[in-house]
Amino acid sequence: MIISKAPTLTNSQLAEVEAIVGGFGCKIQVIYGAHRNIYAIIGDERSETMVNRLLGLEYIDRVDRMESVYKLMDKRSDLANHKTVIGGVELGKEPLFIAGHCTIDPDNGSAFLETAEAVKEAGAHVIRGGVWKPRTSPHSFQGTAKSMDFLLEARQRTGLPVIAEVMDEAQLKYAVEAKVDMLQIGTRNALNYTLLAEIGRQTAEVGIPVLLKRGRHMGPVDEFISAAEYIVANGNPNVIFCPRGTMPALDGFRNHPDESVTPLLKEKSWVPVIADPSHSVGRAKYVPACSLASIAYGADGLVIESHVNPITGIGDDPKQSITPDVLKKLIQDARILWDLVHS
Repeated sequence: MIISKAPTLTNSQLAEVEAIVGGFGCKIQVIYGAHRNIYAIIGDERSETMVNRLLGLEYIDRVDRMESVYKLMDKRSDLANHKTVIGGVELGKEPLFIAGHCTIDPDNGSAFLETAEAVKEAGAHVIRGGVWKPRTSPHSFQGTAKSMDFLLEARQRTGLPVIAEVMDEAQLKYAVEAKVDMLQIGTRNALNYTLLAEIGRQTAEVGIPVLLKRGRHMGPVDEFISAAEYIVANGNPNVIFCPRGTMPALDGFRNHPDESVTPLLKEKSWVPVIADPSHSVGRAKYVPACSLASIAYGADGLVIESHVNPITGIGDDPKQSITPDVLKKLIQDARILWDLVHS
């Protein structure tokens, strides 16, 4: 990892650095930060000769070598001081709340727009709404690009940023061009390394925050962190871990709640954590308790499914969405607990 004396390298300086590392079979990946760029060495960076040649350049401050498998995500990396800001909230300074429908019903967009207004009133910072949906059965509703219009209208009406899940490169391109404020990568794509790398490339310069959910197979913590490395290594450091429950399911819940993984992630990585209690438990009545447990374990925020009238929703909304009134109380309780945890 190369740190320049100035916030960024000029084109000629970057070309000179790339020529040096290229001679040792490595390449440079630029990580675009809010205040400075970091230049990651991709490849075997152990060559003393290569490092010495880089240090001999007058515009290079230092070269840090990491032994960790995830060099950029490691808590000791130079990205450790990176800050992600969403909806005016700097993650880690106060809890971030994301709320809205599991799935936007294209035939009932007014319900989503009403929910968007209601969750804003309840205290949410970001509006969620499923445009495209991964389904176990190919016969279930998969979502439609038409729903993106309702998501963008919700942003216009509320003034809040919006988040959309993408499952392939076509949807990624569509979402980026629509200028969504945040992307979600679901559990089924948590280890889709080709997609994760492409997300990093397509969002590198704009820096769209990416919420990466944990694989549902109860993957090891290091595997989760390494998956996020694909996004960061391709240029976008604005990644957020999202525990969302794993398999096998705990009897009575949709999944096996895994909010307790949060301190393990924070022990190893600088990346913020936003938990998803709705998918962890899969039943609306358990969501408030799971949410508070997540905050107690150190989560930096929550992503919660909410609907003004859940029983009329589609997808998972009828069984696991909470009403905006319940959300408002939950957010109030979570803020009190947050203050206790961080006092």
